[in-house]
Amino acid sequence: MNSVEAAAPASTLTGAQKVAVVLMQLSPAGAASVFARFSESEAEEIAAEIVRLQRVPSAVATSVVNEFHDYVKKGRRSARGGRDFAAGLLEASFGTDKAAGLMDRLTGVMVGKSFEFLEPMAIEQIIALLDGELAQTTALVLAHLRPSKASAILTGLDDNLAVEVSCCIATMGPVAPEVIATVAEVLRERAGSAAKLASSNENLGGVQPLVNIITRTDSRTERTILNGLDQVDVELAGEVRAQMLTFKDLVRLDPRDLQKILRRVSPESLATALKGAPVVVLESVKRNISERNREILLSEMANSGPIRASQVEEARAQIVRLIRDETASGTMVIHRAEDEDYID
Repeated sequence: MNSVEAAAPASTLTGAQKVAVVLMQLSPAGAASVFARFSESEAEEIAAEIVRLQRVPSAVATSVVNEFHDYVKKGRRSARGGRDFAAGLLEASFGTDKAAGLMDRLTGVMVGKSFEFLEPMAIEQIIALLDGELAQTTALVLAHLRPSKASAILTGLDDNLAVEVSCCIATMGPVAPEVIATVAEVLRERAGSAAKLASSNENLGGVQPLVNIITRTDSRTERTILNGLDQVDVELAGEVRAQMLTFKDLVRLDPRDLQKILRRVSPESLATALKGAPVVVLESVKRNISERNREILLSEMANSGPIRASQVEEARAQIVRLIRDETASGTMVIHRAEDEDYID
């Protein structure tokens, strides 16, 4: 929904929509002070409504505001919302870094409306539904789904098709709403779903959406896609890798965030992951674990002997997935400014 219909009474709005209407009429500073009192989940829901509403007829806005006696003023109201307004509120309330994470999550939630009927379906069902479709069509669908859902589907595809679809996602430009609606309608009818369609003119493709998807796949699928992209487009593959988190990103975490991650990893797994790691990574880990765990870690590393590269890779991948989950939720930030502080 891009606007509230003029004929729609304020009584039909949800609580989150009413709060959004009120915030849309306040000054950025005033709205931010109110916004800061919400929990992250509440802020995310309200921000989504602000993005959806865009414009609210003055009659509806006035009716809503009259329900909030602390904000009653004379005159007719005309509220404006949109993505920029929502992003500004989140930034003023939670800071630039956390706001960026919340907006990423918000975008991921909102762009999937055209294909939301696929969300309840099992991965195998969706793969069967897409069987025989062009790679471009599959890419369009995956770009609309939640990254976690899309990554599971990508993992289930044939390796060659997965690479082709990944390439399509990374190079996808803006897609006309009519095209999105047509594809969704065909799949919806094929799936026998009665869900309604919603239009979208978001540019859902690009390197970052692809990164969001493949970083949620298992290490084998991730490696297959990246190797395949190397064969198709070396420059594109390099751009994808540049935006992906790696094990070395541990050193770019704030100490508290790093400690939070390390508390969720056993000393044994950590010792495996650190096998052959850069010294700066090892030292960063040692500084951020308890003395007892440091002793256990050093003992494990000293007595481990040769370890298969695949075991090391998987241990590191598990830690990277923990970091990715936290950064995707906006609760943790990677500081890219430190990119050149160390070398292997």
